[in-house]
Amino acid sequence: MKKSTKNLVIGAVIAALYASLTLVGNIAGLSYGQIQFRISEALTVLPVFTPAAIPGLAVGCFISNIASFNPIDMIFGTIATLCAAFLSYYARNLCIKKIPVISLLSPVFFNALVVGAEISLFLSEGTVTAIGFLTCAALVGLGELAVCLVLGLPLIFTVRHNKILSNILE
Repeated sequence: MKKSTKNLVIGAVIAALYASLTLVGNIAGLSYGQIQFRISEALTVLPVFTPAAIPGLAVGCFISNIASFNPIDMIFGTIATLCAAFLSYYARNLCIKKIPVISLLSPVFFNALVVGAEISLFLSEGTVTAIGFLTCAALVGLGELAVCLVLGLPLIFTVRHNKILSNILE
């Protein structure tokens, strides 16, 4: 298979997985709102292994954010995911004890800032305050951090130690 075709397929599979996992999580009320625990965010570690994950995550995020019925989330949530994916890819070799820390934390940072601002500016009632923004950012960031550490970190080790997965994502 040509490399460009392979990357397109990998990106499409990642997009489909991200959107599917987000929508399944929405059934339990975990995917949208101030407190988010998107299981799909575990996939944000995949740019460590392949640049094909960058557009895959962005497209998957956009598709899943359609279900939020919030055009601002569709745009800015997707931009946050895209920025995090780029940083994750370019920082993939910066490791502490074989853990790509910046790649693991970039989705936490971007989503806390962007989605936190989005929630505090457009979804909260009343006047926007610094405390309100910091609260929203902290809640989004904590949910993101939990997913990245509890699900994303094991995913990194699983891909690294599984020859089939690592060969697919190369």
